[in-house]
Amino acid sequence: MGLSVEQVAHSMAACGVPVHPQAVLAWEHGSHAPSDVQLFSLASVLWCDTATLMGIEPRTLAEHRLARQLTVERLAYRIGMGPAEYRAAEDARQWHGDARQTRALVEALGLSLRGLVGIMGRVEELEECLRAAVAGRWKTYVEPVAEIVVVDETSVGDALRAMHAELAGFSERYMGHLVARNDDVRLKEIAAERAAFLRRLVDHFWELIGEAGEAPPFPAGG
Repeated sequence: MGLSVEQVAHSMAACGVPVHPQAVLAWEHGSHAPSDVQLFSLASVLWCDTATLMGIEPRTLAEHRLARQLTVERLAYRIGMGPAEYRAAEDARQWHGDARQTRALVEALGLSLRGLVGIMGRVEELEECLRAAVAGRWKTYVEPVAEIVVVDETSVGDALRAMHAELAGFSERYMGHLVARNDDVRLKEIAAERAAFLRRLVDHFWELIGEAGEAPPFPAGG
């Protein structure tokens, strides 16, 4: 934009965030990072969004919060959580808020449910639950899976029941060919299909959940 560091500092001060020109220079050189408030003010002065200044695609709770120009205190207030508790969640890169807090979080950050599960660091936990559900008594895992993905239990139950039936179908086909003494090639094909199914459990689960997993689960202001 053709601005000097002095002009940037002056413009930030005019926005209510006074900084020394040397601080702006340090940010440019990468030797220091601006505070959250300074980052938001800098983005306004440079007419760009915070994600552009960060130079990354947001992947963590903290990065998504910064991209939405929310301080820890402001976001914590919006979701009904203490700032220290929320900060701890960011630092641990895990999310264990209750349903109401989760609802407020996805609305504030504009996330999808599937995206939130990844940011929470719970994909492996979800996969473990799905593996146990499709291989055993799927009804037992409806509540744990629903808690992880924040999808209603009816939708989760429908998905788990379908996945359980699909895995059982592989076993029935395999045993049928085994009893019929069919060639080993077909048995290997069925075994490979079953292995591929198990590798895609998480993706397949979200496919069965459908649009609810790809969009914010609650209407804005709802």
